[in-house]
Amino acid sequence: MQLELISGAIGLILTLLIFSYLIGDNPLFRSAIYIFIGVSSGYAAVAVWHYVLMPKLFRPLANADPSQLIFLVIPLVLSVSLLAKLSPRIAWLGSFAMALLVGVGAATALSGAVVGTLIPQSRAAMNAFASPNFSDLLEGVVMLAGTVLTLIYFQFSAKRAADGSVKRNLIIEVLAWGGRVFIAITFGVLFAGVYMAALTAMLERLSSMINFVKPLLGL
Repeated sequence: MQLELISGAIGLILTLLIFSYLIGDNPLFRSAIYIFIGVSSGYAAVAVWHYVLMPKLFRPLANADPSQLIFLVIPLVLSVSLLAKLSPRIAWLGSFAMALLVGVGAATALSGAVVGTLIPQSRAAMNAFASPNFSDLLEGVVMLAGTVLTLIYFQFSAKRAADGSVKRNLIIEVLAWGGRVFIAITFGVLFAGVYMAALTAMLERLSSMINFVKPLLGL
């Protein structure tokens, strides 16, 4: 019971500190932000140590077969070289490891976008045309149009006109305008979802505060 009371009081205080931003930026709000950043950083560090470094690097190093040791020393050296980025004088030592991180991350993101989003969305749009249901057919047309027009919007090839200006083909420009419409709708839906999630979190936090204060006031 005491633990619940203490955690509830801490949550109430931190919530009020965050809400103090409504009257402007102030030390109370900044204190809550610093606490949040510190706790998040500490949790991330502990998670990396227990779930990445220890099971995937240090324990295998201690129990590795000597013939397989080289495959564990390489990631260890690359990880240590990243610490060189803390000093401008020796920052170049971590450039290779940083390049590997960026390259692998970009390749993973690109393959994930193609395999996990673009291809399934294209297949779903094509499969909808095989359905005898008109609503499925209409949904397929919208999905296919949105995919194609959005891709055309990011098509940047153009020709230089006689007056020296660079212009895209008129048909491409019209189709790109349709792509902008789909992009605007998508961003609108995403922002609405973010605001709804924030509003739900705020209502939940207010409800929790009210439920915590009520017993203290004897209500």
